Amino acid sequence: MKYQYYICDVFTERRFGGNPLAVLPKADGLSDHQMQQITREFNFSESAFVFPAKAGNTRHVRIFTPGGEIPFAGHPNVGTAFVLASAGEFGEINSSLRVTFEEGAGLVPITISGEQGAVVRCEVAAPESLSLGKTIATELVASAVSLNPEDILTDTHHPQVCSVGLPFVITELQDRPALERARINMSGFDALAGMDIKPSMHLYVRVNDDFDIRARMFAPLSGVPEDPATGSASCALAGLLAHYKEEPNGSFAWRIAQGVEMARPSTLLARAEKADGTVQATWVGGSCVMVSEGFIQVD
Repeated sequence: MKYQYYICDVFTERRFGGNPLAVLPKADGLSDHQMQQITREFNFSESAFVFPAKAGNTRHVRIFTPGGEIPFAGHPNVGTAFVLASAGEFGEINSSLRVTFEEGAGLVPITISGEQGAVVRCEVAAPESLSLGKTIATELVASAVSLNPEDILTDTHHPQVCSVGLPFVITELQDRPALERARINMSGFDALAGMDIKPSMHLYVRVNDDFDIRARMFAPLSGVPEDPATGSASCALAGLLAHYKEEPNGSFAWRIAQGVEMARPSTLLARAEKADGTVQATWVGGSCVMVSEGFIQVD
């Protein structure tokens, strides 16, 4: 049986930049095993499979990495909303439209912005509030990414497990050269996994150029050696940074660069709302570009 697919680049305005995504807009009939096989065939960091809604929302969406299914991710939601809107599934969009995807982590609201019938931007609201997990020793994190403990900055926070639907170990580095030197050390990742820590490693550094933050994300145990743009981690980072801000109330936003070291530059726009000292919600958004479409044969 043949299934239609689209490939788009997410968090970029230029084709062959950003994070590539495969979307199957009508995935009815596919088994879990077949979706995993298709994901490995495309071999992107994630692929998205779209089904009719189960609970009266816009669509039910399942997301797979080459290593397995995950309950939520940022760039597959941004890209799936872009693909469905660009294919005319939601009618003509001249200003903005809100859709809601049903996913493993919960309901995922997405705002689609358009001009003259073309989609210009999609923004995802994280399905869960910010949760802060255990802090990780700098020596363990440094080992996993082939850095020295002195490369890790702990003025604001120690390396910490954070989630708004998908957990990451978020670590601030001293400077951009340290970010550029980071490399996977599998024994370090295995050590973290052995401590029951999900070792998806999000590294960031604060900058003062065209961006506020530059970041990289490594998840080799999930089949993603490095991700060009990680929306769910950017949402978690926005929540974490807002959490540590002195102001008890406010709206905070960051322009984040990722994928530069992979020659797939990405731009993610992350923001967070805080009230009475508590992070209320986080979002991440950006642009997409359509790359190709076709059919994939499934036995």
